[in-house]
Amino acid sequence: MTNMVYSVVDHKVKDYAMWKPAFDKHADARRKAGSKGGTLFHISGEPNHPCIIFEWDTLEHAKKFYDSEDLKKVMQDAGVLGKPDIWFLDKVEDFKA
Repeated sequence: MTNMVYSVVDHKVKDYAMWKPAFDKHADARRKAGSKGGTLFHISGEPNHPCIIFEWDTLEHAKKFYDSEDLKKVMQDAGVLGKPDIWFLDKVEDFKA
């Protein structure tokens, strides 16, 4: 068992081409908040429906980041539609097939 903390963020955006540069520009703020990076997906066939898995140093840092006014403003300016669904995960193990 490991202490890695992950979050999954599922949300829809008005326009991916508008959202992505804002997401990229916010990378430094995520890093300073404790994010270790992640993987960007979108729901198959729905390019305006990004789903992101982030890795965090601590659960507390992740929750603080998601509650920040800065993030809310960035998401609004980037065209995020509605409130995103966010889940926090504790990594249990890696496995093959």
